[in-house]
Amino acid sequence: MSTTALPPTPVISVRPVALPAPASRGADLQVRITAPVTGTGLPVIVFAHGFGQSMTAADPLVDHWTANGFVVVQPTFLDSATLGVTPADPRYPTIWKTRVDDLEQVINELDTIIAAVPGLSGRVDPQRLAAAGHSWGGQSIGMLLGARVLDAQGRPGEDRTDKRVKAGVLLATTGLARGDLSPFAQENFAFMSPDFTDLTTPSIVVAGDHDQSLLSSRGPDWFTDVYHYSPGAQHLVTLIGGEHTLGGIQDYASTLTTDESPERVDLVRRTTTAFLRTALGLDAQAWSEVTATPAEPVGRIESK
Repeated sequence: MSTTALPPTPVISVRPVALPAPASRGADLQVRITAPVTGTGLPVIVFAHGFGQSMTAADPLVDHWTANGFVVVQPTFLDSATLGVTPADPRYPTIWKTRVDDLEQVINELDTIIAAVPGLSGRVDPQRLAAAGHSWGGQSIGMLLGARVLDAQGRPGEDRTDKRVKAGVLLATTGLARGDLSPFAQENFAFMSPDFTDLTTPSIVVAGDHDQSLLSSRGPDWFTDVYHYSPGAQHLVTLIGGEHTLGGIQDYASTLTTDESPERVDLVRRTTTAFLRTALGLDAQAWSEVTATPAEPVGRIESK
């Protein structure tokens, strides 16, 4: 059955689910879980929000994924504006590492999270696990897929690959540094120096061809580096006219969206859903069926 042919399914959402965290984190890890009210063998997507957002981000994606049979789990990271952690906080310099720790805790405690939703236990297949992220969330997720952060000497740092994650969705994910980071980014976000050599987990990359970041002197192609330089990235969806919010994936009618386009959002939803259904072994034909429909003039789809 094709992705677009699946009938909408009622969903249930529970938040917050609090996971006790180490004292060094300073606050328990808050999580939202959204799931279809029916179905069994449901696959799971762990979603990482962008800078300053929270577990309530990306409803246009979450609603579509859950209506198509996925369980979506969304942690709130320490950089969320809802928590008020400032650059003066001693935890701030390592927030990028804490994000990955949080994602690992979510995966380790999936049973606890699932049990928080009435009637969901026993209906989930944790072996069919995917991870998705937008912007900074893309880098966080990328580390679970095999990306590493280069140190000041250009040496790859800690390997945080999680083999339990079988597929990845990388949305507007920052690219290689190679001397292209702005002075502000070099001073404040030195961790934005990824190495994609070992990112081997099957993944899809989505980027906007008008996404000009103030953190890099490069153009919008910066957000396609993960596709070109990682062996695991299989497909690239380029949104024509798309900027950093990819048409408005972070919320419905958000004032932060600079490129609002239901058509762009729909292409992101359809392609990511089809990719995940095929990559997780749910529907071998889903990807080929979604690519059989021309993406232009909204976007372009290419594959390795």
